Formats: sequence, C-alpha cells, structure tokens
Amino acid sequence: MLKPVNRALRPPSIGRWTPPQIIVASFAMIIVLGTLLLMLPWSATGRSLNVIEALFTSVSATCVTGLTVLDISRVLTPFGQSVVLLLIQLGGLGLMTFSTFFLYIFGRRVSLRHRAIIDTTLSHSPIHDMGALLRRVMGLVLGVEAIGALGLTVGWLSRYPLKKALWHGLFHSVSGFCNAGFSLHADSLVMIRDHWGMNLIFMVLIILGGLGFIVLLDFRDFFRKDRSPVGFLTFHSKVVLAAAAVLIVVGTGGFYLVERHNTLAGLPLNQQVLAALFQSVTARTAGFNTLSMGAMSNAGCFLMMFLMFIGAAPGSCGGGVKVTTFGIILAMFYARLRGFEEPRLFHRRLDKPTTGKALSIVLGAVALVGVVFMMLLISESGSVAGEERAAFLSLSFETISAFGTVGLSMGATPSLSTAGRLLIIALMFIGRLGPLTLAVALTGRRPRRPFRLATGEIMVG
Repeated sequence: MLKPVNRALRPPSIGRWTPPQIIVASFAMIIVLGTLLLMLPWSATGRSLNVIEALFTSVSATCVTGLTVLDISRVLTPFGQSVVLLLIQLGGLGLMTFSTFFLYIFGRRVSLRHRAIIDTTLSHSPIHDMGALLRRVMGLVLGVEAIGALGLTVGWLSRYPLKKALWHGLFHSVSGFCNAGFSLHADSLVMIRDHWGMNLIFMVLIILGGLGFIVLLDFRDFFRKDRSPVGFLTFHSKVVLAAAAVLIVVGTGGFYLVERHNTLAGLPLNQQVLAALFQSVTARTAGFNTLSMGAMSNAGCFLMMFLMFIGAAPGSCGGGVKVTTFGIILAMFYARLRGFEEPRLFHRRLDKPTTGKALSIVLGAVALVGVVFMMLLISESGSVAGEERAAFLSLSFETISAFGTVGLSMGATPSLSTAGRLLIIALMFIGRLGPLTLAVALTGRRPRRPFRLATGEIMVG
C-alpha cells in the first residue's frame, strides 16, 4: 500500500543553492584565497611555496587539521604564519558565521539564506534569535581564546622574550580551541610534556572547542545564578558530554596500558598519567602531541586511530563521525542485545531518522576512508615488500587523521607524492564538512516520490 510522504520533511533550499552547497562553497573560497596568500614571496623565508604546498597548507588550516608538508615554524615568515592563523580561525567557525555576525554588528538585515546556514552549522534545532546566538558564540570564542592566550603566554615567558611569547600564546590558543593542531614547534608540544599548567590549558581549550558551541552555551547557562540547574542541559548536550567523558577516560586508561613500557617508559608516574591524558584528549580532533608519534606501539596507534575516527561533537571545530554518532551506535547495539525496539539514551528514545542518519554517516565514513587509503597504497607503493608493509600502518594512520581533521602524523605526510597529497587534501576537505553534508551539497535538490514502496523481508546476521 502506498503511503503519502510528509512534504514538510523535505530539506530546506534557498534560491538555487541549498545551505550545504553554500557551506562547501564558502570553505572552498577561503581555501583558494589562503592558497594565493601563501604563494606570495613574503609568506616564506626562502623560495616561494609551490601550488601544492600552498594548497595543502591552506586546506589543512581551513579544515583545522594540522597535517603539513612543511615546517611552518621554519619555512613560513610571520606574515605566512598569520595567514595560517586567520585560516584556522575562519575555518573553525566557518566563513558564513563570521559574515553573518558582522552583518548584525553593522545593523544589516540577515537573509533567509544566512539564517538557514547558521542553523545547519551551529545548532541542532531552529534558531529563533539569530543575533543573540551569534553574539554569544563570538563572545564565547574570543573570550576563551583570549584567556587561553594569556595563560599560554605566561608559560612561554620562561622560554621566550615577551613579544615572541605573546605570539606563541595567541597562535597556540587559537589553534588549540579550533582543534587545528598547528604548532610553531617542529616537535609539536613535546618540549612542554612535563609542564602541568600548559598541558591543562591546552586540554581545556581542545575539549571546549570540540564540544560544540550549543553545548558550551547550554553548559554556561547551567551555572547561571538566575536559572535552576536541575535538568537544564538539553538532551543533545547530555549525550555529547557523556560520550566525550567516556572517550577521554577510556582513552587515557588505554594509552597508559599499551604505552607504559614504550613511549611512557622512564617517565615519573605523574608525567605518564599526564601524557596519557593529553594524548587521549588530543587524539580525537586536535593533533598536538607530547609523545613521539614515530615511537608509538602498534596498539597505541590503533587506539589513536579509533579515537580520531570518532572525532568531536557536531557544531564544533572538530571532524570525525562525531561523538553523538558514536553514542547512538552504542545505544542501538545495546538495544538489540536487550531486545528493545528502539534505542534509548537518558530516558529518551531515538527515532528512526536519527539512527538511520548515524548509520549512514558511519558507513559513508568507512567507505570513504577505505577508498582513499586504497588509493594511497597504490600511489605511494614502493619497490620493496618490507617497505610497503611498514608504510601500511603509517598511511592508514595518516588517512584517518586527515578524515578526522586531527593532524597527528607518523611522518608520512611530507614524503607523499603529488597524487598522495591531493588525496589527503580531498579527504581533509570532506572530513571537515562531513561526508553527509558534502553528499547533499553535490546531489543538490532532487524531487521526492510522493509514495513509499512496500516493505521487503530479508534475513540479517
């Protein structure tokens, strides 16, 4: 029997372009502009960057990934580093968010197109007071980054003069909050591995940037004196916070168990715990490291790839399939084990569209990562079987790091061929926007059939 479809469920479109298409176009515009700026002679200390080097750096910064084919602390001038910092900030929040915010600042009217885009990028539900939300988001972001920059500057003062410490504090604060992973040091943050204060600042910045702006605003209101704290957090925020906490705790314990006789060996117990905690926090989206990635055990690399694949929360600066997707998949698995018809979280049921979208994201991500990894194995194949076996792990690590917009690397990125670099560029772009968003943007608006087909029976498992 044919059933009518609710036309209200159709994805919104604005003019000729849908919000996902405009988001993709805005990121592409930032990338092109960043590439051109990085190719300027005064962006590099020596020769000018070629197209691939500039494009790779621009994509990595805009998609807040952190993978690099060059040492930005040595190759880029202060101007070039400033371009990277600007790209990180724009990519972290999105160009359309910035443009809409400034339209509000100067009293211009915001179009339905801008409103739909902000709905798509910042919130899980329709936004009623767009101006208030944007002011709160921008104030929160700039406030957190300013406090982080101040704290990191104090930490860098023990190593650098004031001017350099200020620059390092600002750059790393923005990079940390936006979960970009770019560092002005060739060894990332290995030099501050034993500095508890700076490690904690970085971890707070990374966690806040990875929770999502709506969650941060909910969390802030949770502690306001004029509101009751009981049950104030939204269902979305509860799922994000619970999933993030579980992943941090499990990741920390896992890193300590598998690396205590390897990269953590020889360190005092308190530094072992600190390093394990930092790697657990940074592995999901940020890309900083305080341990040598090349010396990581196979088990440690696998754990990091698992965390990188999951990523951050929706509406945040991070990538991956998102912690809410991870939570939904676990809830579905548990529901099947217990014989429930619908998965449940925090005494709420999850409907079929939500669970279907979660499954689509995971399956699409697995397919995407698998295809790119296979193509990398072909493009980067060596002539010696032993070398190819060694490259298998590093290329798989690099692939998932690019998809999750993490930026952690086992050292394979700088040695990639042109074809390999282009593959990683495409994967970083897709990973930042999300496979589902990009798919919707590319397919555009298709007319839906006003009926549903009959149900088919099939055995599963």
